[in-house]
Amino acid sequence: MLIRLAENLSLYGALTEEDRRAVGALPAAMRRFPAGEDIVIEGDAPAQCRVLISGQAFRHRTLPDGRRQIMSFHAQGEICDIEGLLLSMDHTVTALSPCEVAFVPHVALETLLEAHPNVMRALWRASLIDGAIFREWMLGMGRRTAKARIAHLFCEVFTRMRMAGLVEKNRCRFPVTQTHLSDALGLSVVHTNRVLQELRGEGLIAFRGGELAVLNWAGLQAAGEFDPSYLHLGASRR
Repeated sequence: MLIRLAENLSLYGALTEEDRRAVGALPAAMRRFPAGEDIVIEGDAPAQCRVLISGQAFRHRTLPDGRRQIMSFHAQGEICDIEGLLLSMDHTVTALSPCEVAFVPHVALETLLEAHPNVMRALWRASLIDGAIFREWMLGMGRRTAKARIAHLFCEVFTRMRMAGLVEKNRCRFPVTQTHLSDALGLSVVHTNRVLQELRGEGLIAFRGGELAVLNWAGLQAAGEFDPSYLHLGASRR
């Protein structure tokens, strides 16, 4: 059931076959979430970790007047709420598409991490790279143009999906609306629509039906000022 979690962690550290089996054998209860339903709610003090088995989700906070800031997107194999191991949740995670989620008791995960240091190291490294992604988003929000922000996000999503084996040819699932993009990048919906039309008109992307197709990778990378070094793809995975 949790082989997807093992596959995801192996992107961040070398796991032995025994490590993989231990992750796959974690006890878990399954639940399905429709698009738009909250998987984790701000203020929760969960006793379980939620692992995306299928579908995609997004992390966000919302102000009292309803203004929302999306802070990251999550794909299958990722733990949505690893912070809950040590902290109460200070943000909400919502299903972007229909999701299947595994609920893993904290005590079981903690026992596994103590017995399998390779898994702990991979999870720690994944958390550090999450921090690097937040810093890159902050840079983009503060200093990049609207076009560069959207192009950069598409480059990042496409790169991470490709790492996880979720890209077929030049296409991947990314079922965001223009409102999602606006809430992630600090733009108005009108401005977002204008930039998407520009990227399409330049032959860089096709984006419809919840699918992102990258038609000109070099051009999209240049438009987004995208340097993937912050994703630490080539760093040692001891």
